[in-house]
Amino acid sequence: MKQLSLKKSLGLSFLAVILVLGLSIYLLGINIVQKYIIDTAQKQVKNDLTAAQKVFDSKIEEIQKALSLAALNGNLSRVKDEFDLDYIYSASVKNLADSKSEIVKAALYGKKSSGARIISNEELRKMGQTYLAKASIDIIPTPKAIPTDLKRIEKAMAIECAVPVFDETGNVSKVVYGGLIINREFSLVDKIRNMVFENSFYESKPMGTVTVFLDDVRIATNVFNNKRERAVGTRVSQQVYEKVVKEGALWIARAFVVDSWYLTSYKPIYDLNNKIIGILYVGILEKPFLVMQRNILLVFLIIILLGIVLATIVAYLLASWIAKPIFKVIKGTVDLAHGNLSHSISEKTTIKDLNQLAEAFNNMAIKIQEQTNSLKDSNKKLSALNKNYLDLIGFVSHELKGILSSAVMNTYSLKDGYLGEVNEVQKKALNSISRNLDYLSATVKNFLDLSRIEKGELNVNLKDTLLKENIIDTATEAYEKQVQKKQMQLDIQVPEHLVVKVDPDLILIVINNLLSNAIKYGTEQGKIEISANKTGHKLIINVFNEGEPIKAEEENKLFKKFSRVSTALNQH
Repeated sequence: MKQLSLKKSLGLSFLAVILVLGLSIYLLGINIVQKYIIDTAQKQVKNDLTAAQKVFDSKIEEIQKALSLAALNGNLSRVKDEFDLDYIYSASVKNLADSKSEIVKAALYGKKSSGARIISNEELRKMGQTYLAKASIDIIPTPKAIPTDLKRIEKAMAIECAVPVFDETGNVSKVVYGGLIINREFSLVDKIRNMVFENSFYESKPMGTVTVFLDDVRIATNVFNNKRERAVGTRVSQQVYEKVVKEGALWIARAFVVDSWYLTSYKPIYDLNNKIIGILYVGILEKPFLVMQRNILLVFLIIILLGIVLATIVAYLLASWIAKPIFKVIKGTVDLAHGNLSHSISEKTTIKDLNQLAEAFNNMAIKIQEQTNSLKDSNKKLSALNKNYLDLIGFVSHELKGILSSAVMNTYSLKDGYLGEVNEVQKKALNSISRNLDYLSATVKNFLDLSRIEKGELNVNLKDTLLKENIIDTATEAYEKQVQKKQMQLDIQVPEHLVVKVDPDLILIVINNLLSNAIKYGTEQGKIEISANKTGHKLIINVFNEGEPIKAEEENKLFKKFSRVSTALNQH
């Protein structure tokens, strides 16, 4: 059986606990996100159905007001045109005795009547070929619909109103009635959609849709098929039909609509005799919510993974903290065996047993050390010398910056001829010296900047900046010769007037570094693309080159201090 160190055993145990907790949290998150997004959308669709019904009813009320006006002034033609009615008639009681309309029949009893009704093929023929043509719809085979041999419907659903007109004796003398044939009346469903939903689309499909069915056939809809045509003549699914038409119940769930899944609500449409003659439907395309759900879960997964990584680091540190005293005892034993009799364990922990072990070790070391006083004195002298040495190194490091500045200034003065003319051989040597001094100055500055950053002493001065003009163009001009030397193509896709709030100096350093690396590690005659996109408070800058991809095992070195990614270019 393979033996594991204490540190590794503790680390693996902590990691197992972390993974179990992370998986549990993720599964819980999946359940919560799925329930919240879909359920919330479905509840909204139910409310939208109520709103759609109100718009539908308001159209009926509008027709009733129009007919009341026509009954008063007798100008049927004008009322028909102003209110976009398909038909309007005024007939005596005698002529209406055999009317097929239950709405008209109700008005014969002296009350205004309105609602939805079916106009038969026979009635349509009497009304005229125009009405028959509008009502006639070819039935299109639809997946999941009830099998049928019916190829065409030649009847219509209408919203109709009838207003009685009384004679001097108070009896009904005639009835003014009219209505709107819903078959192919797209303005009605579009009006409902625009009032209930925003007129938005997703992948060429409307986000919100409204449909009126005659029985199970779409007669007016803004659901579109794959040909970008209104799906008139397609049919409702069998599952929905049996629930809504057969049982007279609401359907509130996801449903297959023509060729896509929607979050839907369906309710029956009744005529005046309380008979179900059709369906009113509203729905929202499901796919955007699934995409939203997927994106949220992806972000949630990333957060969980980051949490696991951080927790793993903490677990590693915790395992190291627990194992450290034991390692110190082991190390101390080895040191004693090699003659280091001054070694002792001074670190205290919150674990009693480990403290007792450290104390026993120290007592043993002290007893051995008492027998070697001469060696102890020697160690003290060595420590003093070592301290003096470290102090000297610190002093030299402190003075180096000032001395280096003076050397740089004098070298450039000498090289540029301010202290007298220099020949070519001298100038070549001075150029080499100045380059090395510049490199050393940059190195010192980099270490000083790094120190300031880690101490939190670096000041960031944010201000509104034109990204392309003040940052991107400045960087590309600085590296223009390097780009030309490698015959590379520079493609800048940054909006001219994009203003961002940044520290210009610091962001320029970042862009310079990215552009420098893109040139350095890009292929000759290759392409470099610089693009920027601002979304809300987030700015994303992409620098792309045509070069050797970074190996997967090297990606963790990208932003690590004092590390360098290996490529074919820096291996030669």
